[in-house]
Amino acid sequence: MENFLGLPPRASVHGIVIDKLITEIHWTMIILFIGWSLYYVYALYRFRQSKNPTANYTGIKSNFVIYLAGIIIVEEMIVLFGSSLPAWADRTDNFPQEKDAVVINVVAEQFAWNIHYPGKDGKFGKRDIALVDSDNPLGLDRTDPDAIDDITTINQLNLPVNKPVIIYVTSKDVIHSFKLPVMRITQDAIPGLKTPVWFTPNVIGEYEIACAQLCGLGHYRMRGYMSIMSMEDFNQWLTDEEANLSL
Repeated sequence: MENFLGLPPRASVHGIVIDKLITEIHWTMIILFIGWSLYYVYALYRFRQSKNPTANYTGIKSNFVIYLAGIIIVEEMIVLFGSSLPAWADRTDNFPQEKDAVVINVVAEQFAWNIHYPGKDGKFGKRDIALVDSDNPLGLDRTDPDAIDDITTINQLNLPVNKPVIIYVTSKDVIHSFKLPVMRITQDAIPGLKTPVWFTPNVIGEYEIACAQLCGLGHYRMRGYMSIMSMEDFNQWLTDEEANLSL
């Protein structure tokens, strides 16, 4: 059943819930498609011209269609209240504390993903639009004490496995959409707003970051990469990046 819809590999704890919901919705749509297709064929046969040479303006007097519509409504309510809303409630009610998670800022722009880590002090440094240039796309103010150990990357997101991740998503220019297919995460990146999303990676590997919103002529090349690694490797990466800052 996992591969029924041809979904990409799953690499997050909550992914199984999303896959279950997607599968339920598609099965419902398949059943409805088959049912309405059969009814369409029946109607073509039942009201064919050879048996109905004169138009009948009274229509069908049976309540079958009403009953069928009622069944469809019940099915959709089951999916909504039985799966969709509980999945949404679980994601919002169990939002992790920042002290227990890896917290990252992701700032989209045409056509790249800017990744901002707070460093070992856990504090994000100030950003100033006046400091934005090709070497400092985030406008990070390195004179700010909180920014001294901040780490930035472009199109490369590194995360530890089996630890909650909170990502604050925003944009410098137009609306983008931050999509991690294997994590079952999609969030619009909207200028002026910082929208948090969270997930827990549970499979080490190399994965893709995609933009799921048409954002300009270069949309096709707005592609990043995500590395899920052990906590030891992640800490070593942080140490190496901080060492590079002092050079």
